[in-house]
Parts: sequence; structure tokens; C-alpha cells
Amino acid sequence: MMDWRNGEEHRYTVGAGRVERDGGHLRLVVAGATDRRYSDAQIDDYRRLPRRRFPHRPGLRLTVRARFSHPAGELRGTAGFGFWNDPFLMTGLRPPTLPRAAWFFYASPPSEMKLDRATPGHGWKAATLDALRPVSIPLLTIALPAAVLMNIRPLYRRLWPAIQRALHIREALLPVEMTAWHTYTLSWGRERVRFAVDGAPVLDGPAPRGPLGFVMWLDNQYLVATPWGKFRWGLLAVPGVQWMEVAEISLTPTSP
Repeated sequence: MMDWRNGEEHRYTVGAGRVERDGGHLRLVVAGATDRRYSDAQIDDYRRLPRRRFPHRPGLRLTVRARFSHPAGELRGTAGFGFWNDPFLMTGLRPPTLPRAAWFFYASPPSEMKLDRATPGHGWKAATLDALRPVSIPLLTIALPAAVLMNIRPLYRRLWPAIQRALHIREALLPVEMTAWHTYTLSWGRERVRFAVDGAPVLDGPAPRGPLGFVMWLDNQYLVATPWGKFRWGLLAVPGVQWMEVAEISLTPTSP
């Protein structure tokens, strides 16, 4: 298990990203980033591992005490912490795959990841999804015509909720100020994953399967991905300094 207080976490920094320590606190920083180069400050515990050896499975509680330099909408890029399967070749030469995740996730405009029909496509959220469930395979075969149909809003309202349930997608905006200290808790069981902030429940959703890896990051990217077939990726300039400061990270076994 990662011992972050002793500096045993795997650090990953790119471009204008850096990981700093100040006493017992950890700070992930992006400063002076441009829109021409990806910048990331990250810690994780799965670097160089094949996905089948990622270290975490249901029966685990993640607790993080953290704050950010900027509020939602002003912090630029994406940020967060939790568990995922690193599907996009971010930290190793693994085959690309579909995503699985349970995490606290932030995306600033112009990101628009409209996966949960009841939740905005950007903001500071609790979120879960598992696009690698067996039911996903037949959905992939109709992805293109389905994306065309989703442009017809009555069909989107009728069809997307069933697809969302099949992919175990659930999200909820967090009713807290990002710049203040908060304690974020994610309890990952075999059937459900429960999120809380300062002890107050914020989301109860279907759990992704493991194994997954722990990740915490702050970067300067944005992503547009909508059910009606709109996809775009890009980078944002961060002319000043922005950061995520962390006072606690703990992983505690629980009953699955």
C-alpha cells in the first residue's frame, strides 16, 4: 500500500506540473502551462503494472483531506482522486481499453463530458462508471447509429437513461467550496460505491469491478464527449499558479 507521508508514492510530472512537500502536506502544482503542451502533476500506485495487477479491489475505503487554489470554474483543466483502470495509455504501454472509475472528479469549461443525464458535463463531482461490463460489447456495435439518434432530443431523453444504467454511470455535483478544506470519503464495495464529504453522503452508485489503481492528479487538459457524438480534446493555458493541497490520504480495508 502506498505510504504517501514517506514519499513512497509514484510521482508523475509532465510539462509545467510538479509535486511538492511542505511539512506533512502534499501539493500538486501546475504553473505557467501553455495550451501547446500537456502538463500534469500526479501520484499513483500502478505505474509499470499490467492492469490485471493493479492493486485495488472492492472492500476499500479511500479518505482524502484536500483543498484547491481556485474555485470551480476558475481552476483550469481536470483534477481529482480515486480509482480507475488508466484506459488511455497515460502511464504505461498497455493496450487502450474502455474506462472503469470511482472517483472525485473535476473538469473546467470547455470540458463537456455529459455522461449522467441529470448532471452538468463539467464541475466538481463524485462519479462512477464501468464501461467494461459484458453488456457494453453489444452497445459498442450500435454506438455510431445511437450517437446519431441522440441528436434527436426526445430520443435522447428516452434512450440514454437505459444506456447510462448499463454502463453503471452515476454522477453528482458536490455542494462544497473547492478552496476550503474538506474530507472526501469513497467506500468501494462489491455492489455499491458510496461517496461522502465531511461525513455527509453525496452519491450512492453502482460499483465498478476491480482491479483498479489509485490516482490523484491536476492537469491542463479538457475533453468534450457527449452521447450525441461530439468529441474533442485539447489543452488550456495556466498562466499563473494553481494547486491541490493534500493533508491526508488513507486506504482502509472494509467488508466488500
